Amino acid sequence: MRPIGFSTGALAYSDFRKGLMILRRAKITVVELSALRQMELRPLADAINLLDFSPFKYVSVHAPSQLQEGTEAETVNLLITLAERGLPIVVHPDVISNFALWRKLGRLLFIENMDKRKKTGRTAIELAQAFESLPEASLCFDLGHARQVDPTMSEAVLILERFGDRLGQLHISDVNARSTHDPLTAAAILAFRRISHLIPDHIPVVLESPVSEDRVEIELASSRDALPAKSSKVNSNYLTGSASSG
Repeated sequence: MRPIGFSTGALAYSDFRKGLMILRRAKITVVELSALRQMELRPLADAINLLDFSPFKYVSVHAPSQLQEGTEAETVNLLITLAERGLPIVVHPDVISNFALWRKLGRLLFIENMDKRKKTGRTAIELAQAFESLPEASLCFDLGHARQVDPTMSEAVLILERFGDRLGQLHISDVNARSTHDPLTAAAILAFRRISHLIPDHIPVVLESPVSEDRVEIELASSRDALPAKSSKVNSNYLTGSASSG
């Protein structure tokens, strides 16, 4: 089975501790710690050494999606403290102004493909521009964004064929016309199944679907339907980004 989990922000808006608690109760071992809003980043960085990650096999962090003017260097420095724990840092390419700052994160910087409202990072060509400036960076492939940009999933195939060697994490959800995340629909599941063969079984999958705790197992089942594993076993040695308890 593929390693599948949730973003804390999908389960508990702006409350990573509650999100972790829900995941522990559900015995889910993949988590992305959400600091999608800039005000969430410092509390997460301050708490990181006190959090118990022992139940988790994969842990990553989502960087803020918008930065206040003049705070880019401070933000990257906080993210570096998280990366020093071995945690991948997922970032939207449109927040990057000073590429030299972000290059310090090396392969632990995961560039995410964007939704259609953004001006960059939506297509393989646009992602190539980011990777040219960040040659060590990895890819966090967001299937919902890819489907919203191109419902035929042809662009998704191009991205995976061109940057599959950089692939380190997936995001999965439906993405609506307002570019916000929704639970998986039958149409999204069918679209994602068409390209699932291009995604190795060991790549960690993070659900961004906003669901209540009693819907977690249902959404997990939908994600497994959308991304059927190509083999019955996953080599846990491929999982990176796990953090020891503080």
